[in-house]
Amino acid sequence: MSMLLTPYDDEFFSFHIACGSGAGARGMAKARQRVGLARGRIVTLGGVDVDPACIRDFTRRTGVQGTVLDLFPREDYIAFHGRLPPPGWREATAEDLRRAAGYRRPHIVFITAPCKGASGLLSESKAATPKYKALNNLAENCLRLVIEAWGDDPPEFILFENVVRISVRGRSMLDRIMARLDQGGYASAETKHCCGRLGGLAQRRPRFLLVARNRAKVPAFLYEPPMRPLSTVGKVLEPLPPPGDLSMGLGHRVPALQWITWVRLAFVEAGKDWRSLNRLAVEDGMLRDFRIMPERPWRDGTLGVHGVNDSCGTITGSAGPCTGAFNVADPHVITSREGTGFLGVNPWDGQSGTISGDARPSKGAYAVADIRTRDGKAPFKNVYRVVEAGEASPTIGAGARPSGGGLCVADPHFQGKEYQQYGVRRWDGQTGTVSGQSLPGQGAHSVADPRCANWSPSAHVNKYKVVDADDSAPTVSCAVQVASGGLCVADPKACTSHGGGGKYAVVALDGAAGTVIGASTTGHGAYAVADVMPEFARGGRQHYTTGGHYGVNEWNGQTRAIPAYAKNNNGAWSVADPRDAQGEAPAGRLPDPKDRLVCVIRAMDGTWHRPFTTLELAALQGMVDPGEPFELDGASDSRWREAIGNAVPEPAAEAIGNVFLQLLMLVRAGKQQPIRHTPIWVRPVAIGAALDVPPLLI
Repeated sequence: MSMLLTPYDDEFFSFHIACGSGAGARGMAKARQRVGLARGRIVTLGGVDVDPACIRDFTRRTGVQGTVLDLFPREDYIAFHGRLPPPGWREATAEDLRRAAGYRRPHIVFITAPCKGASGLLSESKAATPKYKALNNLAENCLRLVIEAWGDDPPEFILFENVVRISVRGRSMLDRIMARLDQGGYASAETKHCCGRLGGLAQRRPRFLLVARNRAKVPAFLYEPPMRPLSTVGKVLEPLPPPGDLSMGLGHRVPALQWITWVRLAFVEAGKDWRSLNRLAVEDGMLRDFRIMPERPWRDGTLGVHGVNDSCGTITGSAGPCTGAFNVADPHVITSREGTGFLGVNPWDGQSGTISGDARPSKGAYAVADIRTRDGKAPFKNVYRVVEAGEASPTIGAGARPSGGGLCVADPHFQGKEYQQYGVRRWDGQTGTVSGQSLPGQGAHSVADPRCANWSPSAHVNKYKVVDADDSAPTVSCAVQVASGGLCVADPKACTSHGGGGKYAVVALDGAAGTVIGASTTGHGAYAVADVMPEFARGGRQHYTTGGHYGVNEWNGQTRAIPAYAKNNNGAWSVADPRDAQGEAPAGRLPDPKDRLVCVIRAMDGTWHRPFTTLELAALQGMVDPGEPFELDGASDSRWREAIGNAVPEPAAEAIGNVFLQLLMLVRAGKQQPIRHTPIWVRPVAIGAALDVPPLLI
């Protein structure tokens, strides 16, 4: 009897709390696994969020109805908003979660509570205020509601996603969450993953992931998702339409920036940020070494020269060199008398130009490099010729003079002392004849002696000499002074005693300092540091120095994690685009520094340094489907960018969903977990990874 398989034999359900615009849900819904003949997938039950715009996005992008729900307890609502709740407001209950899930039990609960309170963008003092403490507490309240909602049949997996810093700033809250999970029958552990490597993205996005596995329902290993190599910005953006093309939605608009901002971006080196502008020379508020000129319409091609294989522009009535590009780089040989062949010499195996009536060397290339030997009588034959020592001389005539023929010889014999004044002989050579006047000034009567010159007690060659630490010292004499010989040593041991060693030493930023003592000043030891963040560049704003403001990403590099407020002036959210820019021609004048416009300035590296469009940021997050317009609620770029930055990258959520799905299918089928090459998840804490009893592995 044959059995007809349904498209998906195993379906498991996920529910999303603080779901945002649905990127995490969409990613998990893309997970697909096969165990034997069975095929499985993850189905989204629903999601809850306090933002109605996010719920509209969630519903449209996932195809599942989301629910607007405020997850604050009353006291945290007051602490965060600074006011009482409005009339009709009430705290969320477990019943609200069950209703939002369609009264079906999820196998996976994905909690992505707001992370602003733990973000590095927030100062320590502000993060410690009641407002942001209340925001951090949302994760704990979400878990309480999940356990109350499905306590009789708990989900197999609970996953928290947040910023890495929450493990420090939210330490006490996380400890309470771990304790509550343990009481609820879950093995859990905190891990850190780069979502860029989980999903093969073009961004480095380290995130905190707390994974909880129900010990009773899932008595098996949970392996980490496989890590994938990072992609590049150019590989992600290349398939998209050129920036400014709105065929995929309004999100592909190029932001209109102030002219001065475009200029700054153009001079930032690709892969760096605003600090590279410090290397530019500025005098009286102007760049000393550079000028910016508009390309059109004036001075367009003036005195321009076309390549011989290029096409020229339109021929106008005033087609002169000074009115446009009306010149050509002509590779043809110029042979006219007005040409450049004056005193030209033709090669013996080449051709000459046209023979004119006035064919003289000064009129063109009318000379030849004759390789033949001239024989026969000639009036100037061999004039001043020097015969080699091994050659025969020509016939000695009556006029035997140098100017009369080859009557000179290259004599290799040693020339007399009168030509060797102050000569120095080589150690392995010979001297000439020793005469009665054997003085340096009379000939080559000196020698380059390679032997050590310290044989004489009166020699001064060792004065102030420093002996290597592993060498032996010379004899210690009664005149034991530095100037008396090699009586100093290059000591490699660092002197760190209080008695003066290490005075004014500067410790490297990544090195360790010496022991801090009572007299810890620069004059007493190594109590200075080579700080890579100079105060003149910092200006008292630490994050502005290190946050990559006005940063330009390389086309073949990766971005940082995309935050909720990704703008060109608050991080590295611009790109050095090497593609030809599309759009209108620049104006014929330079704009005012504060004029807001979209323009193209060709940067020093030949690329267009421009901000990422909103669509491109969504593509870097894995939220864009090829060929389909990208749209979120409303028409505000800032609102779209906030939703994109808060999203879990869809490919990363898909990778996590795949490992959950495979293990759930194995448990349902009663099969054992095969050994995989990836590490066991929650590796730092054994209880979150191992079976309660040793498993049988196949």
